[in-house]
Amino acid sequence: MTDLPDLTAVDMLAAYRAKTLSPVDVTAAVLARIDAWEPQLNATWALDPAGAMLAARASEVRWSKGEPTGALDGVPTTIKENIATKGVAVPMGTAVTELVPATADAPPAARLREAGAVILGKTTMPDYGMLSSGLSSFHKLARNPWNLDCNPGGSSAGAGTAAAAGYGPLHIGSDIGGSVRLPAGWCGIVGLKPSNGRVPIDPPYIGRVAGPMTRTVADNALMMSVLSRPDWRDHMSLPSADIAWQQLERDIKGLRIGLLLDIGIGAAPEPAVAAAVTAAAQLFAQAGAIVEPMAPFLTPDMLHGLDTFWRTRSWSDYSRLPPERQARLLPFIRDWISAADGASGLDVYRGFNRIPEMSEASVRACHPYDFVLSPTAPMPSFRADWPCPTNDSKRPFEHIGFTVAFNMSQQPAISINCGYTADGLPIGLQIIGQRFDDLGVLQMAKAWEDLRPTQRPWPRCG
Repeated sequence: MTDLPDLTAVDMLAAYRAKTLSPVDVTAAVLARIDAWEPQLNATWALDPAGAMLAARASEVRWSKGEPTGALDGVPTTIKENIATKGVAVPMGTAVTELVPATADAPPAARLREAGAVILGKTTMPDYGMLSSGLSSFHKLARNPWNLDCNPGGSSAGAGTAAAAGYGPLHIGSDIGGSVRLPAGWCGIVGLKPSNGRVPIDPPYIGRVAGPMTRTVADNALMMSVLSRPDWRDHMSLPSADIAWQQLERDIKGLRIGLLLDIGIGAAPEPAVAAAVTAAAQLFAQAGAIVEPMAPFLTPDMLHGLDTFWRTRSWSDYSRLPPERQARLLPFIRDWISAADGASGLDVYRGFNRIPEMSEASVRACHPYDFVLSPTAPMPSFRADWPCPTNDSKRPFEHIGFTVAFNMSQQPAISINCGYTADGLPIGLQIIGQRFDDLGVLQMAKAWEDLRPTQRPWPRCG
């Protein structure tokens, strides 16, 4: 029998509807799971057990009357701590931040609350979200539940950990270069980077999205049905669209799929990763898809230029802080951004211009295919106390080669588990779609969920 914290959101809602389960019982069980795991995992911040139980009791009353308030009524949910929730500070993962309570819910948090979700609290992230790691100057070190000596990835570090550990079924992260998909891949869960603008976010920025992180594709789609509702505060958002998010079945016969094992930038896939992704492609081919290898299409100059621009943006923010706050920043971040000190305007312009170059190259390369398969990351998870897989501030982005381009090109991309290393660490398969085909990407992920071999049991505390 499935433990209550391990139920999917779809199953929870069915049980509430049938009156065989109560949101109070489920929320209490999830909080007990968190209490047991957190001394080791450090995935949460501003956890609010009292507020969660209050929300669960209100949901229980609504369900007893047959009057749920929305599509997620009574489902335990966490929110990445850079997504504002009213009355809670937004540390941005760094001790540099002055803790001032947010005055309003950001759009993703507002949509979850309106849908009746039981908000448990926030999940942790590294300084300013600029690391694919659980390392932070503000939070305790977040760890990967599959192996406590390993990293969950980031920057949605706590969200990836929480989903894999069973802190309820629904979690939301944000992604500007892989920050939903990388922890999803390293924690063995499903993480969707929607098309840019599909999920309204505040503040919006180039390449930045919010996306669901769950154990199943169906729960991911359920979250998207709520998160994709419009919000005027995101001036970069897409027009509202009527998308049948729950229609996940799709015939993959005849689909043309590109297999991308070398994108042209970053580290090359390690053998275990390449083998797992290739095996996934073979299963799609056996199911009737037409799978073709793709040539690399990005250049190292694109990644270097983006690195220059991001360093400069962060250095600009850092240089305006008083010295006593600057001193609190994670040293690795300081080392990384200090390389931008003295960068010329021409350097920064050229770096920024790599964004449209990367976008054009990605869209052009993917155009012949219905979908593209790639590794999520070229390597499995790495040491828990490292800020990135290289542990080198001069080479901080070797691991984002397969993810970052699709933030810039606005294409939807999802990570879903496709295998394990010899020592049991998950390996992520990334599925990329044409621009704005978010439902298609979810349908392909569901097809893979049905095709793949039986998955290993989720990690357990102790």
